[in-house]
Amino acid sequence: MIDLSRYGYKETKKPPGGLIPGRVVEFRRNQYTVITQFGEVSAVLKGAFVYDAVVRSDLPCVGDFIFLQYNESGASLITELLPRSSKFSRSDYSGHGYAHIKANREQVVATNFDYVFIVTSLNRDFRINRILRYLTQARASGGTPVVILTKSDLCDDFSAQVREVQEAAPGVAVYAVSSHTGFGLDKLSEYIAPGKTVVFLGMSGVGKSSLLNALANEDIMTVKETRNVDVSKGAHTTTHRQLVMLPCGAMVIDTPGMRELGLIDAEESISEGFSDIEELFSMCRFSDCRHQTEPGCAVQDAIGNGTLSTNRWEQYLTQKREDRYLDKKVTITHMRERKKQGKALAKFSRNHEKQKFGGNW
Repeated sequence: MIDLSRYGYKETKKPPGGLIPGRVVEFRRNQYTVITQFGEVSAVLKGAFVYDAVVRSDLPCVGDFIFLQYNESGASLITELLPRSSKFSRSDYSGHGYAHIKANREQVVATNFDYVFIVTSLNRDFRINRILRYLTQARASGGTPVVILTKSDLCDDFSAQVREVQEAAPGVAVYAVSSHTGFGLDKLSEYIAPGKTVVFLGMSGVGKSSLLNALANEDIMTVKETRNVDVSKGAHTTTHRQLVMLPCGAMVIDTPGMRELGLIDAEESISEGFSDIEELFSMCRFSDCRHQTEPGCAVQDAIGNGTLSTNRWEQYLTQKREDRYLDKKVTITHMRERKKQGKALAKFSRNHEKQKFGGNW
């Protein structure tokens, strides 16, 4: 029998009769792999569960704790999703396989984690704005963000990149590591601890799978050969999300590389990440200051005297623009859905009238 507490399970609700708890460790093509007291089992969603789901975020994700009907000779049935202590989401309007579930903008990537490792490489893929977007979402997720700069062995000096992240994200831990040489990995021990769950986030090729292999001291994930034309770039074969138990007892949720990261409900997290800037707003002479050319603007004064860098101000504006864009996009999507529903209702009414009067109307 497996002790689920090793996988972070804490009984906050007694399972109903006939059900057992489990944690989702893998998901692909509507098929779940769940760790239970009986080991890993294959599972699918019970029909009633799917019927009651309204939006995609209602469906289980890797890291979720669930109740299921155990079947020792076939697929078990997931019947209930337990409350999440943390979740990481991104914006996505693509399909999800269930026609009645609304394709809202939120796609849950991982849940119930303690730390968010934002992984990026110390090569030409290094982008401070991308790191800050991940940080904004990590702050909203409920987990503690940590920035991991990989492939330090390919850099003669990476102090400038480390300093740039530290200045742009004060208070956030930043580590430069090398999965190839082992440099810096020992500093991650406070996060990679028994019973703790870490989610890896980052673009394809930044070294997430190599980092996971290095922490596990074995090849858990297959890593593709580095291209000859660019030794600084790599690629991995992670195509779906999965939770991996490390020998030390820590758990890692590895995710496929994401080309884009759309911010979800990020206003509060942006304010937290740029609190130094928003504190300046109350010091402006005019309450409706646009922080451009108005006299007495505390923001422009701070830029002028060097206490606020132009780069940091531009990073703040970029995230605010992206957040407004996504808010506008979801509003348009909702309007289209309501219009589509209205047409469907009108069609239903017409068909009902035809049946009522025998088509003679």
